[in-house]
Order: sequence, then structure tokens, then C-alpha cells
Amino acid sequence: MENHQEGPERQESSGSKSPFRSRRVLSRHVLIASVAGCAVLGGVLVLLPWDRPAPPAPPSPGAQAMAAVAGGVPAALPGLAELIDAREKRLRTHPRDARSWAVLGGAYVEQGRRLADPAYYPRAEKALRTSLRVRPKRNARALAGLAALANARRDFPAARQWGEAALKLQPRRWTTYPLLIDAYTGLGEHQAAERALDRLTELRSGPAVLARAAAVYRDNGRREDAAASLADAAAGARAPAERAAYLERAGQLAWERGDLEDALRHFQEAVRLDPDQRAAQAGQGRALAALGRTTEALNAYRAALAKQPCPQYALELGELYEALGMPEAARVQYDLLREGVRGATAAGADEELVLGQFEADHGDPKAAVWRLRAEWRRQPGTAVADALGWALHRAGEHEEALTFAVRATEEKHSGGVRSAPYMYHRGMIERELERYGPARRHLAEALRINPHFSPLRVPAARAAVEALGEPPDTEVPVMGPETEGEREGAGAP
Repeated sequence: MENHQEGPERQESSGSKSPFRSRRVLSRHVLIASVAGCAVLGGVLVLLPWDRPAPPAPPSPGAQAMAAVAGGVPAALPGLAELIDAREKRLRTHPRDARSWAVLGGAYVEQGRRLADPAYYPRAEKALRTSLRVRPKRNARALAGLAALANARRDFPAARQWGEAALKLQPRRWTTYPLLIDAYTGLGEHQAAERALDRLTELRSGPAVLARAAAVYRDNGRREDAAASLADAAAGARAPAERAAYLERAGQLAWERGDLEDALRHFQEAVRLDPDQRAAQAGQGRALAALGRTTEALNAYRAALAKQPCPQYALELGELYEALGMPEAARVQYDLLREGVRGATAAGADEELVLGQFEADHGDPKAAVWRLRAEWRRQPGTAVADALGWALHRAGEHEEALTFAVRATEEKHSGGVRSAPYMYHRGMIERELERYGPARRHLAEALRINPHFSPLRVPAARAAVEALGEPPDTEVPVMGPETEGEREGAGAP
């Protein structure tokens, strides 16, 4: 019995393997293999360098310029050249690519603006109109490009027309609003510019919007708000060229309030970030001249003009030469100004404002009046009102001159911009009309706003204030500029 009962057990132990035992053996083999594999892998990992994933390569200059042009922010010149080359190559093989035509047109506009070379503007117009011909419907990009081109040419009625057409197609396309703000400002439509800014800030935030807001604040006399917005825009800008552009505008604001050191610091930092920032170089010339660092000022102006022959810079440098008693050198700059205006006119750009300003003081005031009247009929902005008023004064039409000078300085029409040159012009016109009380106040205000606003006109303003003397004890204070002449006009200097 025992042997019979034990038989199956002996058979199980000595015969076929138990499945439980097989599992144990297999597990032991797997464990050994795993340990060995880990050891080998560990050895390999020890021998290999521990490489972290490489950071993504920064975008190419052309890609950065593409993003800048699409976003309506300043682009670097090398990137613009790369972008233009790439789009031109693309269009040789894909001539019906409407988007590439629009991008190319926008890049030409920015290149022409950065270089002060209006020869780029006809190329831009051709590219943008080709984009519209290839895609005649719902092509907001090309319409906005034509608005940007019109602003660059100082054709503000056309800029408004193209911008509003683009906005009608895509009301939420935020990059159209800055173009309209520029157009409305150039036309003296300050309330429309404020409404466009309100809509822009509802749709978008960021450095580009802050910079545009700063321009509107400046035109409304809100200097502190403008400076704060530009500081935030510069801090948030990603590309050096964009940041440099915002710093240049901050330097201009500092200059307009007479803070020379702050202005110079902003201009210098802008040039350090972007050596092609010629507006900042001209700004350095302005600030350095006021600081008495004449040689450096002349060098800065020459460097700016060598790469960006802007008529405005030539006018400023010519007047600096005049203030230094160097009339021949001044005439060279004035000839360059005339040449630049001729080139701009040939390319469809409008430089009548700067030419009228030049003619009023250094050429033929009657010709200046004729030019600026036509400009006023086309686009009655604040800068044109000031220039026309001064030209009329220089041509002997003082009563009419005062109406335009008041318009340029009165908040109701000008938006509230605080400008030393505008106040100076108004004060000198009032002095000629023997309205001594208002003249005294407005000339003093010009010197308070910026005691360094012009190397030629600051000495004249100081001499006029000194000649007018202190206000009489019986002088009655007034509230509104429109009644100043009636209440104080007969006062003796």
C-alpha cells in the first residue's frame, strides 16, 4: 500500500519536470539576463557623453525680418535684404503667389523707410498691386501694405483710404490700426486716432501696441504716459532693431522736453543695439550740439546723412552750420536737401512740408506759402498748420499767419501736443502784431518746454523775451488763446 501510494510522488519527482519548477528556473534566467543587460547598458551610458537636447536654432535674419514686417515693427536692414532676396527668388518660379508679392512689397516699404531711399517705393507699389491683381478679393495684406506705403510717402489721404479698406475686410486684423493711426494723425484727425488706438488695445497688447500708444499720448500732450509706454515697449521688445527703434523714440521725447543727457543716453543705446539706426544718430547730433560738443555733433549728423540722406537731417545740419557761422557749409546741406526732395518727388513721395519749412527761413517765403497752402488743402495736419503759419509770417501776412499758429498750438485743433518750435512761431508772430502779452507768454513757454530746441531760434527767442521785458503790473490774466489778443494786444512791451 505504501509503495503504491508513494509511486505517483516518485514518478512526479523523477519523471517529467514540474511546471512550478520550470517557472522558477525561467525567472532566474531572466533576472540574470536583465542584470547583465543593465550592466552592459550602464557601461555604455558611462562611456557616452550625456548630451542634453540642443536648444532650437535662432531664426535667420530673414525670418526675423518676415515676422517684423508682418507685425508692423521695425526690421533690421540685413534681415530685410535677406527677406527681399528670398521673396524675389520665390516669385521667379511662383509668379502667382499673392502672399509673397504682398510680403515683398511690405519689405520694400520698410527698406525704403530705413534707408530714406524713395527709390524703393515704386518697387513696393508694383509688388503690392501685383498681389492685388493676382488675388483681387479679400487681400487685406496687400491693402494694408499700400496703406503703409502711402504713410511712408506722406500721402495720408491715400493711407486712410487703403487702411479703411483693409479694415473692412478684416476688422480684427490688429496690424491695420497703427497704419490708420498714422494716417489720421497726419490729417489732423486726432479723435479718430484715439478711437483707433482704443480698438487696437482691445485686440492686442505688447511692445508694438505700447509704442503706438506712446505716439498718440505724445500728440495729446501726455508726455509722462508716452515716456512710460515707450520704456515698457523697449523692455519687452525681442529683436535689437525693434528695441533700438523704441529707444530712439524715447530719446526724441526726452529731447522735446529739454532733457539732453537722457536723450543722448537713449540715442546712444539705440545706435549700440542697431548701428543702422540713423534717426538715433541724427538725434545724437541734436543733443550733442545743445550740450556744446560741436565736433561730435557734426560727426553724428554726417554719419546719419551718409547712410540715410533724409532731407530733415540736412536741414538740421545746415542750420547748425549757420549757427556756427559757417554759411558755405550750410549751403552744401541745403543743396542736399533740395536734391533729396527732388528724388522723393520723382518716386511719388511728398516732402513738401520740409521743403516749405526750408524755403520759409532760407529761401523764398512766398514759394513756401504756395507749397504749404497746397499741402494744407490735401492733408491739414498740425505740423502743416505750424509750417504754413510761419511761412505766412515770413512772407509778411501776419494776421493770417496767427490763425494757423493758433491752430497748431490750441488743444482743440492740435490734440494738445507741447512743441517748443510751435510756441516760438506763435510768440514771434504775436510780437510782430504788437500783441505783447501773448507773445511774452508763448516765447517764455517755448523756452520752458525745451530751452535748446534750435541752435538758430533759441537765441532769437531769448532776445525777444528780453526785449519784451517783464509784464506790466496791470496785465490781466486770460484763460483762452482765442481772446488773448483782444484782452492784451495793446499792452506795451
